[in-house]
Amino acid sequence: MTAPGSPLLALLALAVLAALGVVAYNRPSPLELRVALRYLRSRRSSRLLSLITVIAVGGVTVGVTALVLVLGVMNGLQSDLREKILIASPHLRVLTYGEGLRLDDWERVLAQVRRTPGVEAAAPFVLTQGLVSAGHDYAEGVFVLGVEADTGARAVTSLARHFTKGDLRFHTTRVGVEGGLALGTRLASKLSAYPGDVVTLVAAAGSRFNPSLGAFIPRYHRFEVTGLFDTGMYEYDNGYVAMDRRVAQRFADLDKAVTGLEVRLSDPWQARAFGLRLETELGYPYRALDWQSQNASLFSALKLEKLAMAVVVFLICVVAAFNVVGTLTMLVRDKTREIGILLAMGLRRTSIRRIFLAQGILIGLTGTGLGVLLGLVLGGMVNQGQWIHIDPSIYFIDHLPVRTQLVDVFAVIAASLTVATFAPLYPSVQAARLEPVAAIRYE
Repeated sequence: MTAPGSPLLALLALAVLAALGVVAYNRPSPLELRVALRYLRSRRSSRLLSLITVIAVGGVTVGVTALVLVLGVMNGLQSDLREKILIASPHLRVLTYGEGLRLDDWERVLAQVRRTPGVEAAAPFVLTQGLVSAGHDYAEGVFVLGVEADTGARAVTSLARHFTKGDLRFHTTRVGVEGGLALGTRLASKLSAYPGDVVTLVAAAGSRFNPSLGAFIPRYHRFEVTGLFDTGMYEYDNGYVAMDRRVAQRFADLDKAVTGLEVRLSDPWQARAFGLRLETELGYPYRALDWQSQNASLFSALKLEKLAMAVVVFLICVVAAFNVVGTLTMLVRDKTREIGILLAMGLRRTSIRRIFLAQGILIGLTGTGLGVLLGLVLGGMVNQGQWIHIDPSIYFIDHLPVRTQLVDVFAVIAASLTVATFAPLYPSVQAARLEPVAAIRYE
């Protein structure tokens, strides 16, 4: 709904311009505004009409509140997922074409990448798969991530800041193990493996074929659990194992090669364009994979869902506009005699139209203001208190985040006020068409 250049945004802009034209053409005078406010007040003889006015304002308030909250939730999901994805995934990965993910001359390529303008940090990494077991009958398939021990300004990702126990040094205390590793908190809970315990990893690569058995014999590796990390993202905490890059090279049977290079950029939003330029500079067989392309389907689905939810919830504002039409129609019928008297006293028909148009706009302004305020307050409370918990195995995160953007708030205000401007046009025109004599005789 708020994506730059989207058809809906252009349509909204045209509607806002039309609404501004209507308001400018029908700008009420101080007298007309005072009459409009007087008609909206409660009177002893028309308490029902006053109640209907309150309901009309409430309908606009509920619609705007729902729209602000829904857009905030969708923005929160996108923002939270983006932040959590970048905890263990870099802005850009430099890989190679061909069989397997293997980069042999990574030291030369790394030096060239680090010299490229726009690169803040770069480091080699190893990414492979395996089976992990803590000595029970249960084994779990995991991604094995080999990283550098840098935790300062040269660190490519923020994984080091999410360790609850241990760190990226993977310091071991046991004898007979190949090294240390860190587990995600959810994975450690499933395996009942914690710092100090020994786990066994079966490598997907490096198995040897035994002709006498006619089968591949897997390789078993023993590691000490030296740390735990909690990123808040289910995929990482439930299925990732981190270890030193050199140890991971031996585990993946890469010898001195690595899987690729991970790169942190000064502007992550330009990762795709930067990757294309880097591919051109490095030439074949190197390729660059940015974080947006890796998760394109996920963010496209969220963007489409945000658009669909915004359109559906916007219909609540349209329904509220019908309440405004009904309220003003009843008000015209209730004030028929008074309208006739005003016309007989010399008030112009355009002034009658402006009076009722001003009433509809006042209802829209009040409802929109209350709705935006209520939406912002509720969104802030839901986000700070983490009230709504969701299944992290489906949505990757464990609570419903709300991130309200100003551009969305302005779009909601513009859409609501535009609807509120057009809603009272019909009742105001009907009021202006009344004949003074017939209106005064109206019972």
